[in-house]
Amino acid sequence: MRFLTVRLPDQLVAEIEAESHERNCAKSDVVRERLQRGAGPASSSSARLNLIADLIGSVDGLPAGMSGSRKRYLKTTDYGKKRAG
Repeated sequence: MRFLTVRLPDQLVAEIEAESHERNCAKSDVVRERLQRGAGPASSSSARLNLIADLIGSVDGLPAGMSGSRKRYLKTTDYGKKRAG
């Protein structure tokens, strides 16, 4: 096994230390498990969704069914066209 030195934010170090103390295992074990969990393909898509989950549905004033008719909507509102100015 090889060694790797990284710098982590104080908050993350505190979480890792607390978890290792709670589970009675080494901090390196906690870090290794977290890295392995985060490397899987199933967690990557759900992790990305979790990052924006609080934003979903937060834009008011858009028409219903926007995902299916966005091109038509953007055309009718002249989105992207140069404006006289």
